[in-house]
Amino acid sequence: MAEFEAKSIRSYSQEDVQQILNLAIARHAGDTEREFSYDQLLEIAAELNIPADSLQLAECDWRSQQSEVQRRQVFNNYRRGRLKKRLGNYAVVNAFFILVDLIGGGGLGWSLYILLFCGLTVGLDIWNTFQTKGEEYEMAFQRWNRKHQIKQTINTVVTRWFKALQI
Repeated sequence: MAEFEAKSIRSYSQEDVQQILNLAIARHAGDTEREFSYDQLLEIAAELNIPADSLQLAECDWRSQQSEVQRRQVFNNYRRGRLKKRLGNYAVVNAFFILVDLIGGGGLGWSLYILLFCGLTVGLDIWNTFQTKGEEYEMAFQRWNRKHQIKQTINTVVTRWFKALQI
């Protein structure tokens, strides 16, 4: 009788239920690479008394979230690529100044000041590149996303225009 009472007293928040079900589904699947069909998803939703239209709306929201995550990953890769280019430029320019300083003066002097000043700007660039939270990051992402969408729109229009001309 105590076991029945313990089960009936338990209550969970919606977030707790989601986490428990995620763990249960992961354990049931046994294999993290296993995929579920849409019919299986409908069946699970039906067992949980979730209407099909709510499931479709949730799937649509999930797809838009996944799209946003992918765009942010592309943006982060773009920022890292830009940083690599700047690091390469920093290395080449400062190597040149150090070489000129060594040849011209017989030692290192003024080139160290340039190295330190440029190093400061590169350090700030590194910090900004790997800072993926905050208002500044969000504004940079929004600017990049707008430019990216404009480029896609222009490419689509130009492609359609060329296809129309070829017909």
